[in-house]
Amino acid sequence: MDRRNQTRIYEFLLLGFSEHPEQQPFLFGLFLAMYLLTVLGNLLIIVAIGSDQHLHTPMYFFLANLSFSDIGFISTIIPKMLHNIGSGSKLISYGGCLTQLYFFGLFADLDNFLLAVMALDRYVAISHPLHYAMAMNSQRCVLLVAGSWVVTTFHALVHTLLVTRLSFCGPNIIPHFFCDLVPLLKLACSSTYVNGLVLILVAGTLLIGPFVCILTSYFYIALAVLRIDSPKGKQRAFSNCTSHLSVVSLFYGAAIGVYLCPPSPLSGGKDRVFSVMYTVVTPMLNPFIYSLRNRDMKGSLGKLLRRKTL
Repeated sequence: MDRRNQTRIYEFLLLGFSEHPEQQPFLFGLFLAMYLLTVLGNLLIIVAIGSDQHLHTPMYFFLANLSFSDIGFISTIIPKMLHNIGSGSKLISYGGCLTQLYFFGLFADLDNFLLAVMALDRYVAISHPLHYAMAMNSQRCVLLVAGSWVVTTFHALVHTLLVTRLSFCGPNIIPHFFCDLVPLLKLACSSTYVNGLVLILVAGTLLIGPFVCILTSYFYIALAVLRIDSPKGKQRAFSNCTSHLSVVSLFYGAAIGVYLCPPSPLSGGKDRVFSVMYTVVTPMLNPFIYSLRNRDMKGSLGKLLRRKTL
């Protein structure tokens, strides 16, 4: 009887960052600039890799897919945030929230899997250089990326479909700037036991698995580097990993700040700062990390930009 008398919610209220109207133009300009910088930087990476035959290698094939994933990742969140800031409305429809939830889960998981695949690629390149061409052939590279897409698409779909079976009839305020799964589950009137169980078992496995793969790969990479006699050889081997290590540290450092540090009412918005680092800053910095710390990528981008100016 109580459930029949409850009113179903068809839209949610995203609190965003600030309630002060005078801060909205600054926030709009800041996130618009970060969004355009992220999309432009990652598009340049994709175009540079596609146009330069020297970059048609497994490492850069995976990097191009990571750049594409980062564009999708940030495009899931920022355009809606900019629309809400510009219009003065904080509302998001039930369908829009589910759509954002699905694509956020898809691209966040895909980033996670691609970083693990890239770590595996570096392990094979450094630890087994003579077998690298055979082990990381084009067919296997496509299979690794396609497998990542299939697994992450299915995982995001499972969570989204499980949310559709929930009833939302109480408060509709999400203390966030996008529809994330955990804050959304807290608003449900019906039982979220199944959602929580799947979140722990499936999501935990899919998130921890790639992370363990990265740690294991770098453990064996470190052993292989230590076995190299010449200092120049060690430096050359380690330089092949610095860009990827920087991206991994940034990605997982921000993710740990978002999901493993418990939110506190006394945090003063620090939870949302970690979320911005994870969802906005990381995709924005990835092109800079790879272009500034990678000689081949820097040279290819230089050629591309000179060609465009001429």
